[in-house]
Amino acid sequence: MFEKKYHTADLAPHSFLVTGGAGFIGSNIVEYLLRHGAGKVRVLDNFATGKRENVSIFAKYPQYEFMEGDICDLETCRRACAGIEYVSHQAALGSVPRSIQEPYNTNKVNVGGFVNILTAAKDAGVKMLVYASSSSVYGDEENLPKVESRIGRQLSPYAVSKYANELYADVFYRTYGLNIIGLRYFNIFGPRQDPNGPYAAVIPLFISGLLNNKPVYIDGDGEQTRDFTFVENAVQANILAMLTTNKEAVNEVFNVAVGENFTINELYHHIRSLLGSNLEPQYRAPRKGDVRDSLADISKAKKLLGYHPEYNFNEGLRLTVDYFRHIYT
Repeated sequence: MFEKKYHTADLAPHSFLVTGGAGFIGSNIVEYLLRHGAGKVRVLDNFATGKRENVSIFAKYPQYEFMEGDICDLETCRRACAGIEYVSHQAALGSVPRSIQEPYNTNKVNVGGFVNILTAAKDAGVKMLVYASSSSVYGDEENLPKVESRIGRQLSPYAVSKYANELYADVFYRTYGLNIIGLRYFNIFGPRQDPNGPYAAVIPLFISGLLNNKPVYIDGDGEQTRDFTFVENAVQANILAMLTTNKEAVNEVFNVAVGENFTINELYHHIRSLLGSNLEPQYRAPRKGDVRDSLADISKAKKLLGYHPEYNFNEGLRLTVDYFRHIYT
């Protein structure tokens, strides 16, 4: 449980929907809203990638509601948005490798499902919809740091789907007047991130492998860089964006990161040091569709949203390792 507070308004009079609220990032947003007394927090999830154990802990809150359903069904989205003021849209099929294996499903969920949520939110008169985009949108743009106004060609179906979200969001704002803000996440990590399955993210994979003394693989030479961002920073960005009163922030897209990058090799050695392990990694071929280097310019989010990442790489990694150590021991 994290005690930092990212809002000043009283949340009690307000209603929130978190799509994908049983997932990693979504469940952390739900937890923040419930702990700070939101009047209603509804979760929509079909458990395609989310976990029941991520939301079972919220049953003690009377203001919590759960809807099991799929964003690919428009009527489900309409029911989910009914009576809701603020939407945090986290539901998606993540993972670049998954999208290369399953381009149809990635498009169906990430684009078709997103349009359903936009439509339902518009028709329900939602005050603000905040959605998860991705740093993968930057594609082959080589300049660092990454600035929101300058992107390249997308390198995977997942990246295309997230860029399509941004295009649709802009159209729904200009055509229908739906207030909307996009957040380009940079390698979010932290508690509740799933270490299992073929598309697990690198940090939980490394931690799980080292804790269980199993082989740990690094794709490519390990010198590719990432702006690793602790999940509480993403929670902060979502809360600030949903509740913003700054009209200049509406219909904008913001980098959500720390503004520091580290190589995958550095990441591995940080985790190994925290766990006191001597296990050496095994190197294999690079992954298709991966961006080589990533580093965010977060000045736009600072200026228009008041975003200031509370957790740096080292602190976030320590908290994440402690979380997984507790689970596995």
